[in-house]
Amino acid sequence: MAAPLRLGIGGLGAIGMAVARRVDAGGIDGMVLSAVSARDREGALRKLAGLSHSPRLVALGELADHADVVLESVPARHFTDIAGPAIAKGRILMPLSVGQLLTNGHLIERARTTGARVLVPTGALLGLDAVRAVAEGQVESVKIVTRKPPRGLAGAPHLVKNGISVEGLTAPLRVFQGSAREAIIGFPANVNVAVALSLAGIGPDRTTIEIWADPAVTRNVHTIEVKSDSSDLTMSIANIPSEENPATGKITALSAIAALKRLTATLVVGS
Repeated sequence: MAAPLRLGIGGLGAIGMAVARRVDAGGIDGMVLSAVSARDREGALRKLAGLSHSPRLVALGELADHADVVLESVPARHFTDIAGPAIAKGRILMPLSVGQLLTNGHLIERARTTGARVLVPTGALLGLDAVRAVAEGQVESVKIVTRKPPRGLAGAPHLVKNGISVEGLTAPLRVFQGSAREAIIGFPANVNVAVALSLAGIGPDRTTIEIWADPAVTRNVHTIEVKSDSSDLTMSIANIPSEENPATGKITALSAIAALKRLTATLVVGS
């Protein structure tokens, strides 16, 4: 039997801990949790105390030394601390801060020489398999409309820079309209889904997005519209926000788990 894949997790927030618990409980065949990293070491030790098997607690840049697969789930500003060493050592990198790939394209080029792979989970989205398929033909347009409870957008750099308040809203407010590349700069914690969509389809400059702060919704709602020569797609998903981090949905952690399972699965469904 082949040795199990070693998983390293960067970040022990809502997503990282959900994945850690699943792997620790034997929920992913052929994979073990070997190392984790977090900014708050004492807090991390408290969280890890509830696991059956204690992984190494290491610095962000050391994860790749102890893992075959590195799951990145940290604030965007720490992305390269994890991604750089993982790429350099030829590991499988699974980034959740997908938007950072747009400003760190050199890592993709570097991966071609080191043998590393970058696998982007679907995250809080849907239909990326269909978008990848139509992108093999001619795609006219890809648009995503994101609606979130106002508190899920509070503090975003775009809102702060432009003096946009989402407090006390009584009606939906469109706070952004533009390309996926522009959106991730202004909303680095909110619209990684748009970047994932763009990478699956026609790129971050042609993929457009509207972002709405909507007091009438209690979930993070994403609606995708694609027009192509093979299919016209309209897809919508309403994600329950995480209690720990309202900027992300509960499904994001489950998507990461599903993506990890594909690495060792005998049967894989979906293109």
